Amino acid sequence: MFEYAPAPESRDIIDIKPSYGLFINGEWVEPLGEGREKTVNPASEEVLAEIAVASEADVDRAVQAARKAFTVWSAMPGSERAKYIFRIARIIQERARELAVLESLDNGKPIRESRDVDLPLVAAHFFYYAGWADKLSHAGFGPSPRPLGVAGQVIPWNFPLLMLAWKIAPALACGNTVVLKPAETTPLTALAFAEICRQADLPPGVVNIVTGAGETGGALVRHPDVDKVAFTGSTEVGRQIARSVAGSRKKVTLELGGKAANIVFEDAALDQAVEGIVNGIFFNQGHVCCAGSRLLVQESVAGELLEALKRRLSTLRLGDPLDKNTDIGAINSAAQLARIRELSDAGEAEGAERWSPACPIPDKGFWFPPTIFTGVAQSHRIAREEIFGPVLSVLTFRTPAEAVEKANNTPYGLSAGVWTEKGSLMLWMASRLRAGVVWSNTFNKFDPTSPFGGYKESGYGREGGRQGLEAYLDV
Repeated sequence: MFEYAPAPESRDIIDIKPSYGLFINGEWVEPLGEGREKTVNPASEEVLAEIAVASEADVDRAVQAARKAFTVWSAMPGSERAKYIFRIARIIQERARELAVLESLDNGKPIRESRDVDLPLVAAHFFYYAGWADKLSHAGFGPSPRPLGVAGQVIPWNFPLLMLAWKIAPALACGNTVVLKPAETTPLTALAFAEICRQADLPPGVVNIVTGAGETGGALVRHPDVDKVAFTGSTEVGRQIARSVAGSRKKVTLELGGKAANIVFEDAALDQAVEGIVNGIFFNQGHVCCAGSRLLVQESVAGELLEALKRRLSTLRLGDPLDKNTDIGAINSAAQLARIRELSDAGEAEGAERWSPACPIPDKGFWFPPTIFTGVAQSHRIAREEIFGPVLSVLTFRTPAEAVEKANNTPYGLSAGVWTEKGSLMLWMASRLRAGVVWSNTFNKFDPTSPFGGYKESGYGREGGRQGLEAYLDV
């Protein structure tokens, strides 16, 4: 293996304020309450900034600002809205390096992922939906689809800026206004986006950012003047949101957890499959709702594939997220690290065999090495529960029918992967897998033109593509 000298990205290109207020009606305002939280660098536990905790009254201020701005924004010709969204996309491109560093610092993800995956996709989503803003009557939802009003959006910590783009870009294109709450552990890029809205001269109140934890999100979801709720996060919180809006007129989309099967047949190109498996579960430290956390491998090639996979994992580098050579960054929080440890210990206790490559762990911060469990049974917790970390559970199968049965044996239904050289087998599998996305001979590939969403406990509704417009239109 080659030895690489450290190649850290510079922190000098970012400017983090000691404390942040709330972004309401185009202005930075102080919260009405005295609540404050700290956001930390998970790789070093260094405090990065102090964040305001929005109270119910603060949420109400933000929703009222969005309601007032809706009158102006929704009446604007689509071509004019497109200009603003296009301008936001261009500014994101211009500030991509700064945003990538900020994202890696606050989230713990490797800079090469935030720089080469997240930021290009963020800009692409704004460009894509800018193109739809003046073409809504041709989107297949009737001749004159109308916006819904105020969208209340709650996003997770695993892809802070990308999830913001998935939600804000289609909402604005359709003529809605937005109140967005980022995750309490990763608010910095959403707050940087507030500055981008000002830089783009977006009319006041069209986008509002309120920070805080679960109580702030709950206040936003329950607010009577919110017309549309969009949430990405855990299945448990998704259930709470579904209960809280039941019986109201609010339109809701939920994108929740997953336990995806990555299925490798004996005729697959195994070296290629190994790369897909690594990308499927170890990308973003496994903090991916559609991660391929269950590897189903045909029994006849299981030994060969596992040997190659372990050899590949031994080349991954864990360490400083700002180092351009890093493959595995930090776990986002102490709480998430505790959950990963608890479920991994349960895997061993239930009889699965645990393996990790030799991997030095930094003294400070939240870290977990890439881990494989073999000898996993379908009844094991590590095969049923979402771990949301760099942990892969390996099961085997003999026939395509057995692979389908095992893959669908989960309460989730967000994604799956099929590795085979036979097109007919791939299509046969795809038509039987209960998953919103099925990748073939690849994994974790995204594009703004493609819809994304799940079945069963992975939520409902679609984001992305033409289908993603429907969630923000009165159709």
